Amino acid sequence: MRYDDFRRSDDIEDRRGDDSSGMGGGGGGFSLPMGGGGLGIGTIIVLGLISYALGIDPRVLIGGAEIATGGRQAPTYQSDRSSGRTGAPTDEMGSMISGILGEIDDRWTEMFQARGQTYTGPKIVLFRNATNGGRCGMAQAAMGPFYCPPERKIFLDTGFFREVETRFHGCSGSACKFTAAYIIAHEAGHHVQNLLGILPRVTQLQQQAGSKADANALQVKIELQADCLSGVWVNREEKKRPGFLEPGDINAALTTAAAIGDDTLQRETTGRVVPDSFTHGTSAQRERWFMNGYQKGTVEACNTFGAGSL
Repeated sequence: MRYDDFRRSDDIEDRRGDDSSGMGGGGGGFSLPMGGGGLGIGTIIVLGLISYALGIDPRVLIGGAEIATGGRQAPTYQSDRSSGRTGAPTDEMGSMISGILGEIDDRWTEMFQARGQTYTGPKIVLFRNATNGGRCGMAQAAMGPFYCPPERKIFLDTGFFREVETRFHGCSGSACKFTAAYIIAHEAGHHVQNLLGILPRVTQLQQQAGSKADANALQVKIELQADCLSGVWVNREEKKRPGFLEPGDINAALTTAAAIGDDTLQRETTGRVVPDSFTHGTSAQRERWFMNGYQKGTVEACNTFGAGSL
């Protein structure tokens, strides 16, 4: 991926050098409910592992499953301060992320304007190990990247990109740069869903779901739609900047999507696959919906809720 001419966004809060960020500033972690109608530890572990791979705040997954089973929700915390430097970072990794966010914001601004709507982009919080996630509680590296809807922020420990390469084997070499773009664009896809009112509606439907499996099925559609919206951004970016993609970039995104499918993750971590517990979709589904967005380049192509099959 060539990104030298990307517009750098200043909507970056860099907490990577903030030693106090690991304490979260305004609170602690979140309690994992067990017993008394709550989730079993095995389910929590699976949810945690799955949420590690690109998605909405894992507390939403755990909380959503708790709602469906009548258990307790994980607590949230109000942010009482902001730490870290704001603006485009100057190091190579930070500069790349700032450039990716700048281009994502520009393309989505154009698409929203074409629909007669206004787009305001998310902020990205860069951190190491752990930091205060505001109303989404403690952000920790083990959760992977996540989007916090009430804060309208993407929380990202940049070490996750190394995990994608070394642990998930989702990319290798220079192609990992585009994998990083795919991951950030996926999280920005959740922001688009939030702006369009999709996330609030689905959260309400999950609260009304009659079972955990039904709530999970809704979450799968949310995640596959975010994969598709990521593909839409790549489509629009390629038209705006021909040649920004390098040979192997799209294959790297597809490899990453396959590596973090629910079926693949469950098979590797538990030795078995439980479809009712899926929250992000299978490897094949993630690949298919990313390509659907990439090939068609429209928001309408990402209607996972109206699709006859995923």
